[in-house]
Amino acid sequence: MSRADVDRFLAELGHGRAAEIELLRDTIRSARPDLTERLKWKAPSFAVDGDDRITFRLRPGDRVELVFHRGAATREDVASFDFIDPFGLISWRSPDRGVIAFADEAAVRDHLPAVAELVDRWIEATR
Repeated sequence: MSRADVDRFLAELGHGRAAEIELLRDTIRSARPDLTERLKWKAPSFAVDGDDRITFRLRPGDRVELVFHRGAATREDVASFDFIDPFGLISWRSPDRGVIAFADEAAVRDHLPAVAELVDRWIEATR
């Protein structure tokens, strides 16, 4: 799966917040050009060495969220994993899985610099 496949999938999806999705995809790619983009959970996902780390959640169709995770399963070292979000954007679902939800395009635009920093820090923390 390639970026072109993701582009094609999103075009066919016709998501109501496509512009916001593209802004976030561009920000993630700019923050970490070493990431591989592909599809996971029927949404764009960014991986390091084949391991997904940041995945969009786009369903239902009015939703734009970024899931910061360390894979599909909880890892054994979850109790000792620590990540600080200095911006307070991430809502933690577990110690190593958090979500940033964007209410609208203004929220996406306002938080792009913070998202870029969080992406970079998350990738470093989860290596």
